[in-house]
Amino acid sequence: MAETKPTATAKATTSVQAKKSSNIISWIAPIACIVAGYCIWRFIIGNPSGFEQPDPSGGFWPHHRGPKTALNRIYEGGIIVPLLIAMLLTVVVFTIERFLTISKALGKGSISDFVRKVQYHLANKNVDAAIAECDKQRGSVANVMKAGLRRYKEMITEPNLDTDQKVIAIQKEVEEATALELPMLQKNLVFLSTIVSAGTLVALLGTVIGMINSFSALGSDGGGNAAELAIGISEALYNTALGIGTSALALIIYNMLTTRIDNITYGIDESGFTLTQSFASLYK
Repeated sequence: MAETKPTATAKATTSVQAKKSSNIISWIAPIACIVAGYCIWRFIIGNPSGFEQPDPSGGFWPHHRGPKTALNRIYEGGIIVPLLIAMLLTVVVFTIERFLTISKALGKGSISDFVRKVQYHLANKNVDAAIAECDKQRGSVANVMKAGLRRYKEMITEPNLDTDQKVIAIQKEVEEATALELPMLQKNLVFLSTIVSAGTLVALLGTVIGMINSFSALGSDGGGNAAELAIGISEALYNTALGIGTSALALIIYNMLTTRIDNITYGIDESGFTLTQSFASLYK
């Protein structure tokens, strides 16, 4: 008899399969945003028609003078500006990507209503109806719940384990399903969290470089035109404004996304508790 329990435990291996998901966007999107940021800075903000004295030579970094609008003044913030624009575009891209992914993970309808329906079916010992509810909901909570319900159903007729061992087997299945779901929800959030801190630092770098250039030009003129110095400093501060705005946007969106993920995580925890408590009380 002592040899039968390890066999039953081995049978309770997870039925959850790892999800095959490509994360190619995390490689392509940043590079594409950097290229797009440079193109916006070079050909839209730095369009020669927006300057009194355009640089006829063109090239990688034309030195236009006399911006006609505030948008054209941003161009004179220097080569750091396209990097800041790239960060802003990265925030937009990964915001859209994460919202789509998390919206799919939320499934159809309210998570709390879904959990209550499953609890009702389990209370009536109707596991198949509970699994059918998971198929309707189609979210991350439903995926974890469905994996747990399959093991739940197996444990009802498992003769070689006691109740505590069956509950542990169900709990293990839920934990393994959760371990596969959560990384998908949190993927690519690192880009937003990095931009929250890096955006301001990069902007300050651009501002410092701009002010160094302004004071250097003023010194080479023998302490000449203070108006030119003021213009140079204002242009340098465009870096700060753009960087702080990008960081603030990234912070707000990051907090919104993590809040939604926390709601899903809470639903997953509640589903695991529901399964183990239901089995422990109904199949003693």
